[in-house]
Amino acid sequence: MTNLAQWLAAQPVDPKLASVVATMAAASAEIAAVLRLAPIAGQTGLAGHTNVQGEAQKALDVISNDIVLNHIGENPAISILVSEELDEAVHFENQGGFMVATDPLDGSSNLDVNVTVGTIFSVLDAAGGLLQKGSAQLAAGYAAYGPATSLVLTFGQSVAVFTLDAAGQFVLTLDQVRVAVSSGEYAINTARERFWDAATKGYVDENVAGETGPAGKRYNMRWVGSMVADIHRILMRGGIFMYPLDSETVSKGGRLRLLYEANPMALIVEAAGGGATTGRERILELLPTGIHQRVPVILGSAEEVARVEGWYAKG
Repeated sequence: MTNLAQWLAAQPVDPKLASVVATMAAASAEIAAVLRLAPIAGQTGLAGHTNVQGEAQKALDVISNDIVLNHIGENPAISILVSEELDEAVHFENQGGFMVATDPLDGSSNLDVNVTVGTIFSVLDAAGGLLQKGSAQLAAGYAAYGPATSLVLTFGQSVAVFTLDAAGQFVLTLDQVRVAVSSGEYAINTARERFWDAATKGYVDENVAGETGPAGKRYNMRWVGSMVADIHRILMRGGIFMYPLDSETVSKGGRLRLLYEANPMALIVEAAGGGATTGRERILELLPTGIHQRVPVILGSAEEVARVEGWYAKG
């Protein structure tokens, strides 16, 4: 079996870049261990703080952020950290080369009901500054903490999946992953239908119509409410994930954060042959205006993404 260290050594990338990915993998393995025992250790529930987005922080949000911060601080190749849980970027003196942008614990509202959550991260050249297009990413990945802990990685050309074993090592379990071109599944929060724009409603209405509608096939709706869980399902078996701009989120620019949620997931999905868009623009071509900027996110199977883009093109 190939472990993560062996796989990284075989990649045609700068060894320092590989070390950044290894650092995030190590942080993810530690977070996985903490999550397994969190209910016993009394680490569930709210921390009593809010983050820069005004969202209530879970105790494990804070713990996960500290774990990532500690691991990154020990790698001299990393000079900048942008985290969902920190108001400002952290700059490490006398370190250089790379910047990491991360959501240390995505989907933490699901923690108390034992639903899959994850860690998302993006790696960029620190010389490019804080606000770079997603197309400038050098690597991206996420860890999904579910029945097994999966680590999904890309350097932009292909996607590999690793599984955490009992000894605490990530073992390669899937390589050259491809997102199914078409699918009969879509993921969207239908409770927000009253806020949807015409394009979103048009696409979903076609899906609900099933075999008798314009799409000509039956669809199932899937929605976990944890971006990592929904994207991992789509990576494994196809589908589309939608958190579009709507009448409630338009004032903020969207719901999900560009630097450490939309961009890394877009790089992964595109590297696996899927599509990633706001509905009107390719996510990876957006120029950020702030480290916590929010954007609409639509990504997954290429044919489904194209159908949504077709609806937006009508308006």
